[in-house]
Amino acid sequence: MPEQSPFDLAEGDPFGPHTLPYGVFSTADAPERRRLGVRYGSHVLDLSALSGAVLTPHAELLAAPTLNPLLAAGRTAWQEVRATVRGALTDPAHRPAVAPLLHPLDDVTLHLPFEVADYVDFYASEHHATNVGRIFRPDGEALTPNWKHLPIGYHGRSGTVVVTGTPVVRPNGQRKAPADPAPSFGPSARLDIEAEVGFVVGTPSALHQPVGLDAFRDRVFGVCLVNDWSARDIQAWEYVPLGPFLGKSFATSVSAWITPLDALDEARTPPPARDFPLLPYLDDADTEPGGLDLRIEVTVNGETISRPPFSAMYWTAAQQLAHMTVNGASLRTGDLFASGTVSGPEPDQLGCLLELTQGKGPYLQDGDEVTLTAWAPGPDGARIGLGEVTGRILPAPAPAATAAGPAGSAGQRTPAPEAT
Repeated sequence: MPEQSPFDLAEGDPFGPHTLPYGVFSTADAPERRRLGVRYGSHVLDLSALSGAVLTPHAELLAAPTLNPLLAAGRTAWQEVRATVRGALTDPAHRPAVAPLLHPLDDVTLHLPFEVADYVDFYASEHHATNVGRIFRPDGEALTPNWKHLPIGYHGRSGTVVVTGTPVVRPNGQRKAPADPAPSFGPSARLDIEAEVGFVVGTPSALHQPVGLDAFRDRVFGVCLVNDWSARDIQAWEYVPLGPFLGKSFATSVSAWITPLDALDEARTPPPARDFPLLPYLDDADTEPGGLDLRIEVTVNGETISRPPFSAMYWTAAQQLAHMTVNGASLRTGDLFASGTVSGPEPDQLGCLLELTQGKGPYLQDGDEVTLTAWAPGPDGARIGLGEVTGRILPAPAPAATAAGPAGSAGQRTPAPEAT
């Protein structure tokens, strides 16, 4: 049988002409040379070579080894490049010139697609926040008093954002259960996942100039999946009074593909009804729908454990961006902000093991592999794919002896942390 053309996609392929996500790749014959690419089916289109085959605006942006120059160029450039790429892949007249620029996915190495500037993680799911509150405050209010008035978040560590496929080494740190007389040091025994959606900032903003809800599309280039790995036992001991630190900063995994916002127009949906009035800078009643209908699936060692719906998120990405900058904080090209754990109202829609097990565990063992995938509805019944995020847990490095006590053991399926 003749080999199938890379232009002939299988029916329902989520990486067709309506998706066209961006990434960075290298090939075996030039491993040191990183190039921009667009995923099309099971192939990657080499954007750095496209200008030689098709008249391409902004060719200098496509010759860069990361997405950052394209991100910084702004929405007009994003739209022009996207239109050119779609034409190159769908116009039969271009096929002879474009075919040699398509590399099979199995033959390339994918890299972190952009240089991460700052990283902020939010806590935007009412279902997740309520579930966690009930676990740790069974006799009190599940939500804190501020939760429905502002998007809660924390600043993470951009230097430990890694691309899908990067192994996740179990972190060492301090742990202390309520009954322990003193903290101990050693590998986290309560290693968890958090299924999230990330948003990648393109054009920067000036210091002291807040970014309003109506500027979201001009500032944010696209979307990726995020796994915000969490060491619950380390997190529980350290988080009072300032919040997440070493329990989060050891690794955050992102997909190798950034799906442009323009690919998700059909997936826009109103957020859930809000029962508290919002301050003007967060009030989105008169804006375009800020929610996104993204269908996420979480698997551990190939077994599906959850299908969290992003459409259930209380706070939208536009509101998160507005809140993140309302104090005058500036944006930089390559900023990444994540939604926080995505959870829905049903038992099979929970985005972390803490919720799925009602705080009892089990948690991740060494050797476990976690994968997040997602898709969104597109035009004419098409599916818009988001690149997957996969990470395998490796054992912690042997900790040095400490005066605080024994290191303990890692990878055990033990009870829940005391806080999230």
